[in-house]
Amino acid sequence: MTPGARVQACIELLAQIAAEAQDASAVIDAYFRTRRYAGAGDRRAVTHRVYENLRHRARLDWWIQRTGVALDSTPRTRVLTQMAVYERVSPDELARLFSGTRHCPPTLNNREQELAESLYGRPPMHVDMPDWVRLEYPSWMGPSLRAIFDQRLEMELQALSQTAPVDLRVNTLKATREQVQTALTSDGIEVEPTPLSPLGLRLQSRARLGGTHAFKRGLFEVQDEGSQLIALLCGVRPGMTVVDYCAGAGGKTLAMAAALSPVAGTAAEPGAPRGRLIACDVSRYRMDRMAPRLKRAGADMVRRQVVSARDDSWVKANHKMADRVLADVPCTGTGAWRRNLDAKWRFRPDDLEHLVETQRLIMVQAASLVAPKGRLIYATCSLLREENEEQIDWFMAEVPGFRLLPLADVWAETVGGRPPGEGDFLRLSPASTGTDGFFCAILEKSD
Repeated sequence: MTPGARVQACIELLAQIAAEAQDASAVIDAYFRTRRYAGAGDRRAVTHRVYENLRHRARLDWWIQRTGVALDSTPRTRVLTQMAVYERVSPDELARLFSGTRHCPPTLNNREQELAESLYGRPPMHVDMPDWVRLEYPSWMGPSLRAIFDQRLEMELQALSQTAPVDLRVNTLKATREQVQTALTSDGIEVEPTPLSPLGLRLQSRARLGGTHAFKRGLFEVQDEGSQLIALLCGVRPGMTVVDYCAGAGGKTLAMAAALSPVAGTAAEPGAPRGRLIACDVSRYRMDRMAPRLKRAGADMVRRQVVSARDDSWVKANHKMADRVLADVPCTGTGAWRRNLDAKWRFRPDDLEHLVETQRLIMVQAASLVAPKGRLIYATCSLLREENEEQIDWFMAEVPGFRLLPLADVWAETVGGRPPGEGDFLRLSPASTGTDGFFCAILEKSD
């Protein structure tokens, strides 16, 4: 690809990401699958520029407005601004790249040329930038984020804009952590144990995992350490009946399935019950997509169940049937911004209000499945109190028969040692724990 063609690819990808509201990595993968002529260097350069554009979107938009040039913020003007401000590309060079020739962006119009000239040499940061621009978050989330982080806001938001590590969860149905580490090392992939999860390994550098023998044999799953901890806190043991109520892609389902069986290399007691696990979701498509992952992992005890958003007949028929119910509810995903850089700009205040209502509906339905002395585990990958502590306060006031279990006790019982942080809830974040941002509360049902 020529330098101009790379610029045009960035503009096209940013437009697709915005239009399709999909994860950027999935859009980029699909884009290059149909463009085999693009080499590895082309893909790296284009991907880097796209992610940097998403990472600095608020600042790019601020600079576009600051110039006073009558131009809207679009994928094209953001790329132009990115190249002028962050990459220090001169106006003359930009005009050559935006040449209108084959595979290159159309030529710059007069206003775009004026924008390039106004921005060239400007610093990425400016003292007049408000906090939400400087730290790259939606302005309407400011009060909620400050309520959580206060003086740590800048540190936490900076960490949320960094590249996330790649964590693996060892599939204990088939191997131990040491065995998986040895297998990956033999394939030239260096990993080290994660600091909090006893089942995790962290890649030391980016690597292709799909072709490894360990992946093909189902010895591990890619899963953030924080997500692994949520599954561990469910306290699943052999013989239990477990429901993953919002199973989605099935990451935590697979982790809990492994916990239902003896650890690899150990023998089960004769006649010991293995337990059962039901993965639920409102999307049949997600349930179907989970099937190959379950097969590769050897998680044959998992049953998949499509449920309705409300008044589901299966939920009513299985009242008080489960020892553990995980409700990892849909949320704003603020804790996973470093993995999905464009997601932060998709949500509006009305969306948060809708999510809060959806979360409450899910909590009530999931709670109805919990047996006496069983546990409801509420989790989000959000940092906002509205989706976390305030939801637990609401639940405790509205749904009788549950008590909040101290996190330290559950952590000692399920993970071992002392949890990070203080209080009865688990709160994880990239800055504090090196994981994605997660919240978890464990509620036990009385007799």
